[in-house]
Amino acid sequence: MIEPVKRKIAFVFPGQATQYAGMGKEIAHAYKEAMEFYEWANDLTGVNIAKLCFEGPEEELVLTENSQPCIHTTSLAILQVLKKYGFEAEATGGYSLGQYSALVYAGSLKFEESVRVVKYRGLFMQTAVPVGTGKMVALLGMDAEAVEKLVRDCEPAGHISISNYSCPGECIISGHIASMDLAYKLAIERGGKAVFIPVSAPFHTVLLVPAAIKLLAELDKMEIREPQIPYVDNVPGDYFIPGKDSVKLFLMTHVYKPVRWETSMYAMLDQGINTFIEVGSRSFLTKVNKRCAIAKGKEDETLCLNVRDVKGLENMMRVMENPSLYDKSIKAEY
Repeated sequence: MIEPVKRKIAFVFPGQATQYAGMGKEIAHAYKEAMEFYEWANDLTGVNIAKLCFEGPEEELVLTENSQPCIHTTSLAILQVLKKYGFEAEATGGYSLGQYSALVYAGSLKFEESVRVVKYRGLFMQTAVPVGTGKMVALLGMDAEAVEKLVRDCEPAGHISISNYSCPGECIISGHIASMDLAYKLAIERGGKAVFIPVSAPFHTVLLVPAAIKLLAELDKMEIREPQIPYVDNVPGDYFIPGKDSVKLFLMTHVYKPVRWETSMYAMLDQGINTFIEVGSRSFLTKVNKRCAIAKGKEDETLCLNVRDVKGLENMMRVMENPSLYDKSIKAEY
């Protein structure tokens, strides 16, 4: 008899640009644990986080100082429901902002401090590069070498750099508006696809160094412990090494350094993680994680799931009980 695959779970948390009006609303209304978490965030920040998440409006929710605490709170509110049903993870990681949610789960940060600092983080990032100064563009169907050449070709138009290495065939670039508009045009001419990302500043570039310096002052006020479970960080794109790495330093420098999610995923896959549960709004990471598993030749044994609403929660529980119900379909094209 073939032994069933032992499931090793990682909770992974999404970052900015996954916000939308209505996020978390259904689960919060279905589970008091989630609603109580939103109410706690409201009290901690003095902002009606729940109303912003559930109702918007979009033009307020997209502002970095609002979207960051809203996404962070939504992820952790949904996490309370997973805990209610007894789900726990053997490793964790987050995409950009999602690192804060992962670090709360790992016991490194306290939520009551993290929700305040991510609001400051958003404010500092926004004011470092004011609205209307820069953009971010997702480039799809282009390998890293092609993206690097595109960046070099667009540098005369203004600052531009690769800000996110998401998965094979998907990178994100950031910079000044003129360089982003040129990169968008050239990417399409060269056979790729380009999509402007709904954020209000060009993140993960050296333009954000002033924000990182201000953030460090806030991080210095926090109680930061080393992660209590294996944690993968975006700066090295690898597992955090206790006694060697610094959570505070990684959180500070990551503001202006690229997101290395592709290698972060490979690190977890190499350590036997075969079930990735994305906890939070939309399902961006779930699609990205599938592509990373395919690139490593591990798609047959890997489950990539998303929990953002009741339907997603019920699907995750069904699949975890019976993995044969897992939908392995993924579009090859971008």
